[in-house]
Amino acid sequence: MTGQPGGGVAAKAFPVARSEARLLVPALMFIALVVAAVASLGTPLITSVATSFHVSLGSAQWTLTVALLSGAVATPVLGRLGAGPHRRATILATLAVVVAGSALTVLPLPFAWLLAGRAAQGVGLGLTALMMGVARDHLPEERSAAVIALISVVSIIGAGVGYPLAALLAELGGVRAAYGLGLVVTAAALLTAWRSMPEAPEGRSAHVDVAGAVVLAAALLLVLFLAGERNLWSRHLAVAAGLAVVAVVLLRVWAVIELRSTTPLVDVRAVRHPAVAGANLAMFVGGIGMYLLLTLITRYAQTPHGAGYGFGLTTFVAGLVLVPFSVLGFVAGKLTPRVRTRIADPLLLAGSAVVVGGGFALFAAARSDLAELFAAMGVLGFGVGGFSAAMPGVILAVTPKSETSSAMSFNYVVRSVGYSLGSAIGGLILTAGTGPGHLFPDDSAYTTAALVGIGAMAITTLTSLALARRRSSETTP
Repeated sequence: MTGQPGGGVAAKAFPVARSEARLLVPALMFIALVVAAVASLGTPLITSVATSFHVSLGSAQWTLTVALLSGAVATPVLGRLGAGPHRRATILATLAVVVAGSALTVLPLPFAWLLAGRAAQGVGLGLTALMMGVARDHLPEERSAAVIALISVVSIIGAGVGYPLAALLAELGGVRAAYGLGLVVTAAALLTAWRSMPEAPEGRSAHVDVAGAVVLAAALLLVLFLAGERNLWSRHLAVAAGLAVVAVVLLRVWAVIELRSTTPLVDVRAVRHPAVAGANLAMFVGGIGMYLLLTLITRYAQTPHGAGYGFGLTTFVAGLVLVPFSVLGFVAGKLTPRVRTRIADPLLLAGSAVVVGGGFALFAAARSDLAELFAAMGVLGFGVGGFSAAMPGVILAVTPKSETSSAMSFNYVVRSVGYSLGSAIGGLILTAGTGPGHLFPDDSAYTTAALVGIGAMAITTLTSLALARRRSSETTP
């Protein structure tokens, strides 16, 4: 994972004509956007699901959690399959699973079937890394770098696209109508992939390490379950701590299995490369901070005036607060490839982390006006967009083309865990700041959470600067 493939393979890595390449790029973007948006559909629909299916809000929350869980588990497996000769078949089969899951969310079936459908939809999150692999294999190098950066950004801002649309449809036609949007766009994504996805270059092989996949899946399930079940930590601390220890042991066992395997699910030795390890650490801590601020702003916007703060926005209007996040995130993603010609990727990571930290500072200092929330969300989007666009460059600089999907899939698993922990940390801080007999936390709890986020982004910035110094020393004779 420290070199590039030989010239024979490289020569076969550009089998698409220029006209086909023009169609391939929007197809890659569309598929990445769809799987991200569909996985995020659970966020604005939790209350509607609880009402429609007569379940508790905690149970309805699993329509979001189960998608994140299945996505985290499927991502490394799909990344390994995508590194082999059957990448096109893997993409089509995965999208077929997502379409089937989307159908389950629309059909008039019991709540358990809705959860099954959401789990199937979450599997699609593993396709983002495969889209990057296709771009790197079938586009010229200078073009593929920009496309990969945008794919990374689109996979983030997809939530901002899906949230307001789903909320509006839920208000107009109910929860089934909102999930119907997912069925339509996933079917379109499957048709797009069938028409546009090329075969992988020849000479690839990808055997899936089944034992490693099972152990990693169990560890990730525990980690994400513990991140989502906040009540477990407050009411059954000993049980939660015990499960956390089990998760750590499972991750250690998985690492040993991968080191001994001739066909590892993830090349652990390559992951330990300083550039890759540093990038994944920055993604993990940065992901905690980024999702923490996203959670804080959306929750603050929907808090009723009776709490002494907040704006009491409906789900749809609160979703519009995400528009600046998506728009400025996309702008940052478009600008980053141009800036990369002058500034190294690790420095772009550091600068983007500082921007996100600025969003936290803005939210901590000024949130009495709705325009200030829009501004904070815009700053967050610009920082997240730049960070997401620069991240692939750090990892792929030391990754051969044949391992693109696998390397980026591991980074996306790290991102998913970071996002989940960010959401959990935000919930724990706000819960701790809720007085006895009160439904909503004190306003000061939001300030405390923002300060924690600033600390997380400071760590991310320092990690990225360390990567930049290392790259500078390696390139200086």
